[in-house]
Amino acid sequence: MDLELRQLRCLVTIVDAGTFTDAALELGVSQAAVSRNLASLERVLGVRLLHRTSRSLEPTTAGVQVLARARHLLAEADDLVREATTGHTRLRIGHAWSAMGRHTAEFQRRWAARHPDVELLLVRANTATAGLAEGLVDLAVVRHQVPAGKFAHATVGHEDRYCAMAVDDPLARRRTVALADLASRLLVVDPRTGTTSAELWPPESRPRIEPTHDVDDWLAAITTGRCVGVTPHSTVTQYRRDGIVYRRVRDAPPVPVRLAWRAHDPHPATHAAVALLGELYRAKRETASARHR
Repeated sequence: MDLELRQLRCLVTIVDAGTFTDAALELGVSQAAVSRNLASLERVLGVRLLHRTSRSLEPTTAGVQVLARARHLLAEADDLVREATTGHTRLRIGHAWSAMGRHTAEFQRRWAARHPDVELLLVRANTATAGLAEGLVDLAVVRHQVPAGKFAHATVGHEDRYCAMAVDDPLARRRTVALADLASRLLVVDPRTGTTSAELWPPESRPRIEPTHDVDDWLAAITTGRCVGVTPHSTVTQYRRDGIVYRRVRDAPPVPVRLAWRAHDPHPATHAAVALLGELYRAKRETASARHR
């Protein structure tokens, strides 16, 4: 099928302009070229698309359907061109749950001040690589192991683990909890993007595991009081919910925070993003160290 975008654009312009003459002016071609493009489109599709009289033109039933699809396809094509031509002036950073946690707003502010020519977009994608493998983003914030080979990464910081529980949970009366306190509990986890697994506990005293689909389902399950969750501190700052409290798990290993990118085709702003986020995590760690001196 020899279908071309210029034919679809011609159809849309004819309908929007109202006449072949105005469509020709809009497209910068002759009226004869407009007529040829429409005729060739009708031949390719095998249907009449417009009712034409000396005074008006209206889409046929088939024309209405083709017109709707043509608008969609042309918009997609325009997006593709725009994405390709602005690839270096837009940085998309993916995250599965909680972006940069407490550093999210400050990262956005500092990025806008330091790199005004590179638009920053945060994209939530609940996949193992936060949208990176799917081509949805240029960089991804991940808090688990990054697949080797195809992706490169840099560790920019670490976050303490916290237990999320219902406000009336007996453990909520404590300031902190230990892993042993959770060994007999039902633990809800996201197996695709979560940072918690039964391996945090000794083999002889591991909690029961229940999988969930995303952070909203995770929070909803915890609110019922029948289960708890263990998560990095970023979740605490990004997902404060009525009915849920967070308590630090004092003996759990910290969670590494990584920025990952495609190894063979990094975005030009990759190293600037790594440097800025590392700077924010270091500043927080230094502040905490000074407070404990």
